Amino acid sequence: MPQPFLDACALAELVRDGTASPAELVHDAVARIEKLNPELNAVIRTRFVEARREAAGDLPDGPLRGVPIVLKDLLCSMAGEEIHEGMQAVKKARYVADRDQELARRLRAAGMVVVGRTNTPELGILPTTEPAAYGPTRNPWDTARSTGGSSGGSAAAVASGMVPLGHANDGGGSIRIPASECGLVGLKPSRGRVPLGPEWGDVMGGLVCELALTRTVRDTAAVLDAVAGPAPGDPYAAPPQERPYVDELRVAPGRLHIGMQSAAFGGTVVTHPDCVAAVEGAAAVLESLGHGVEPAHVAALDAPEFIEAFLLVWSAGTAFDVDHHWPDRLGRPLTEDDVEPLTWALADAGRSASAADFLDARHKLQRISRQVAEWYEGGFDLLLTPTIAEPPPLLGQFDSPVDNPLHGLLRAAEVVPFTPAFNVTGQPAISVPLHWNGQGLPIGVQLVARYGREDVLLRVAAQLEEAVPWAARRPPVGA
Repeated sequence: MPQPFLDACALAELVRDGTASPAELVHDAVARIEKLNPELNAVIRTRFVEARREAAGDLPDGPLRGVPIVLKDLLCSMAGEEIHEGMQAVKKARYVADRDQELARRLRAAGMVVVGRTNTPELGILPTTEPAAYGPTRNPWDTARSTGGSSGGSAAAVASGMVPLGHANDGGGSIRIPASECGLVGLKPSRGRVPLGPEWGDVMGGLVCELALTRTVRDTAAVLDAVAGPAPGDPYAAPPQERPYVDELRVAPGRLHIGMQSAAFGGTVVTHPDCVAAVEGAAAVLESLGHGVEPAHVAALDAPEFIEAFLLVWSAGTAFDVDHHWPDRLGRPLTEDDVEPLTWALADAGRSASAADFLDARHKLQRISRQVAEWYEGGFDLLLTPTIAEPPPLLGQFDSPVDNPLHGLLRAAEVVPFTPAFNVTGQPAISVPLHWNGQGLPIGVQLVARYGREDVLLRVAAQLEEAVPWAARRPPVGA
């Protein structure tokens, strides 16, 4: 039996050299899910029978052949299988997707075997994974705490060793936040790097992108290689990569000029000392590697209209989901009783905005994006920040009762001032687990590159991983 915390690349090598079979890898993953999931509630639906059949059959001879993976229950649908997106009404209807998303097809073409679906907040709205439909996912580092969101189910599955990697997506930090809270690597790729079709051209005006959560930088590079590249009809296409991303890990990044900012964008949140310490520690490591790090201030992201415009676009997207997307699929309108109070309140806000208001918000966000790009053109290669503004919060803090439906959103704003900006700009950003606080909780740091420069992020992340190894750390609840 392979060690449970081997990464995806190591498992794929075992299959290639005949040391292990895909069926054995799937068998082991199933056993770990059955053991750990009752405590963590990461995997909400299993496909063990299908996974065993696929693993025993003629899998594609891809670079990750036989590696078990979980899919987040949001966006990445598979034909003939249920997808609920954290919604009680959709769960009750047992909605079945009628086609594969391109991402699901590419993951399977790489040889991976899907063993289950992971928990997500309703419509991916909150940076915690506590939907009414399925209950809370618990953090394997401290089960009283959140795993982050909205990819918190995948994060718990990977951090605990159920599987080596898990699908994730990110519209305001939903890859990077769970990475920070669960001690993982989480790359939000450039807008247009990974296709969202055929269901979507974009999601929420280009805010949302797809990839994965992993324990190692090389796994992140490998899965990005497997799924990157435009599909026919995509509205965006990121600049083509120069070489495979796994090869970038062997390329020295040279001496980079890195700006460091630990103060929250907009100045509305005070960054927790543990998160400041994580950034300062990362800066010291980067300097020891030969990079230049200096305090920086990205003034464009302090613009008072940023949060207002972001929330208008986000609420418009929620209104679309509640009033159009899911009613079209379920064949009936959704009512206030079908969704959580926060979801309905956001949809109401989206309904109240005019088409002109929406375009005005997009215009403001695009203007800010240009100003951020100009900051990089001023001589910086990377920006270093905390990933989130505090250690992993306790579960239950994001509840939004009927009489205070926006409470969860207001609490979210305190936790995640650093991540949404780069969904707006479309830049690639990665969270890496360089720091654990005195309570043994992981604290991630975020690095942000110019648009299209995942190569630079992966080179530097690989340097950091070698200098401050994290993959051997084990949570209290783990395989």
